Amino acid sequence: MDYGHIDLPSASIPVSADVDVLVIGGGASGIAAAIAAANGGATIMLVEQRGFLGGMGTVALVPAFCPFTDKQKPIIRGLGLQLMERMKQACDPCYREEYQEVLDWVPIDPEVLKRVYDDAILESGVTPLYHTFVYDVVLSEDRKTIRGVIIVNKTGRSFISCRYIIDCTGDGDIAALAGAPFQKGGETGELQPGSMCYLLANVERPRFRRFLEDSGDTGQLHKTVEQAIADGALPEGRKSISGLAWISDYLVGVNFGHVFGVDGTLAEDLTRGAIEGRRTAERQLQFFRRYVPGFEHAHMVASGEQLGIRETRRIEGDYILTVDDFLAARSFPDDIARNAYYIDIHLANSKSDMTFNHLPPGVSHGVPYRIMLPLGIDNLWVAGRSVSSDRAVQGSLRVMPNCFSMGQASGTAAALALQSGTGSRGISVAELQRRLLEQEVWLGEDFTPAEQEGKMP
Repeated sequence: MDYGHIDLPSASIPVSADVDVLVIGGGASGIAAAIAAANGGATIMLVEQRGFLGGMGTVALVPAFCPFTDKQKPIIRGLGLQLMERMKQACDPCYREEYQEVLDWVPIDPEVLKRVYDDAILESGVTPLYHTFVYDVVLSEDRKTIRGVIIVNKTGRSFISCRYIIDCTGDGDIAALAGAPFQKGGETGELQPGSMCYLLANVERPRFRRFLEDSGDTGQLHKTVEQAIADGALPEGRKSISGLAWISDYLVGVNFGHVFGVDGTLAEDLTRGAIEGRRTAERQLQFFRRYVPGFEHAHMVASGEQLGIRETRRIEGDYILTVDDFLAARSFPDDIARNAYYIDIHLANSKSDMTFNHLPPGVSHGVPYRIMLPLGIDNLWVAGRSVSSDRAVQGSLRVMPNCFSMGQASGTAAALALQSGTGSRGISVAELQRRLLEQEVWLGEDFTPAEQEGKMP
């Protein structure tokens, strides 16, 4: 319903900070971007709307990191791998022993991860600002650069001035506010569903394992879920559990089921999704107690602050990464990362099919720098799941390990741009690649930095 509009009086607001690089969003991409830029000598502020970092891994309780390998070797290295290993070392001894050599589907202990991220950014010299929303951006007169952002928090309304800005919101919020073009969802606007993830305590992992052995069911409980759907104990829809991530023998993270029709860029949809998601999680808890041995006394100790969101905006950048690039495992002169995660598009409604497309073991494709450069803006990078790609590739790039890689590249590029006095498109790609290699980023077995200097390919 349209209630009309009101005119607000003009206002003079204080400048609360002036930094070289401003990072908006404290998920995997934002954490890596901020640390990388700070390590490159820039002054950094990281703005996050919650009271902690971690994005979907802590806010939405997504229970595990997606793979860091191509099923043969680690291809996501650098800051992302370092931070995951740091979380492992901060967990209890039993957890460390079980997952010491594991690089794929490593369970997330969200409280440990929050502290690891806090410590990592503070050690690098990043200034965090939590509990803060970006209200708007302020553009230069020619609208080609962003001068800074207007923020709103408990302190009030103020302006943060910056020379460069990295959009790590996951939704392309800053790019959209700046007027950069973007796409959203499929051809008819459909979006992948969200999921309400949660933590269950008072479970018995040894008993659950015996149940799997005796019943012949899989770890995703295909047979058990299908039986519960047939009995009416679960609704029609996904016929398996996305994931059980065992933090200990008595504590497990759960990703199970979908909430449909939620646009993660709309507060009204997020509100409805949160309410529906909690109701869905309660129904699933009753399923576990009734159908799954070892879960008879399960207790839900936490659910996500919001739904886990898989898809919203995709910016239109200097290059659009396509499904053909993925399937051909292409490399690019301006590669800044590699990706091997499968195309994973969740059903848009309960009667749709899911899409999966895997690369062979040992195979990955390049992630070009240009997909982080939104059209029309010269001092803005977009890192994370809203980079410039078609919808299919977004279903692969969107996961946390890839977000770490793109964040690290964008932060390194911003520090390089600051040092050379250029915009995002004026940096030396070869120098960016050399710096990433020095940071233990993997760009391929026989990779050598691009020879071109200055302009993008």
